[in-house]
Amino acid sequence: MEYNVKDNLKKVLDSLPEGVRLVAVSKYHPAEYIMEAYEQGHRIFGESHEQEIRQKVDVLPKDIEWHFIGHLQTNKVKYIAPYISMIDAVDSLKLLREINKQAIKNNRVINVLLELHIAEEETKYGFSLDNCRQMLAEGEWRELKNVRICGLMMMASYVEDTEVIRREMLLASDFFDEVKAKYFADDDTFCERSWGMSHDYPIALECHSTMVRIGTTIFGPRVY
Repeated sequence: MEYNVKDNLKKVLDSLPEGVRLVAVSKYHPAEYIMEAYEQGHRIFGESHEQEIRQKVDVLPKDIEWHFIGHLQTNKVKYIAPYISMIDAVDSLKLLREINKQAIKNNRVINVLLELHIAEEETKYGFSLDNCRQMLAEGEWRELKNVRICGLMMMASYVEDTEVIRREMLLASDFFDEVKAKYFADDDTFCERSWGMSHDYPIALECHSTMVRIGTTIFGPRVY
């Protein structure tokens, strides 16, 4: 079944309030689908596999903002460092250091989000709130001049219970306020609260999200 990318994209964009940005999750979808969205004016796309994104970067327009949205291994950073716009799921200081190192080699500053692990599910990556507090308090991140921390990201539990999802997202939002006040009060670039996917983004919009990651609703089931 072919999805009408143009209509689906418009519906999603029309549902987003002003100030909320859409990362169209294009992983496992062909370049033609991305071009359909691109031709409607969309520029931000999310991928989570280094080889797949590299192939797409080679054949698609150069003004696309590519977000790396999956779990990123440190040994893969060097491959995406030349072109990635944002790495959305930084889950360790070790990864932050490696991104900085590769950004220096490419004479770039790379935008990142710190990933929080709030969901009950063991499969999720990310900092616990206490680990994130500790990492920020220790302050080594301040020395990493080629990394720009632009906010926080999390994935809520994949459950039917909307109250569980809402509780987790509001906890992330409160934590954002805490971190912003303590470390980034004068830094306008620390502004992103990235939560919300195809199945739960309407809740995320109620929980102060500024960036949602939506794939299936736009592109249909993944093409493996």
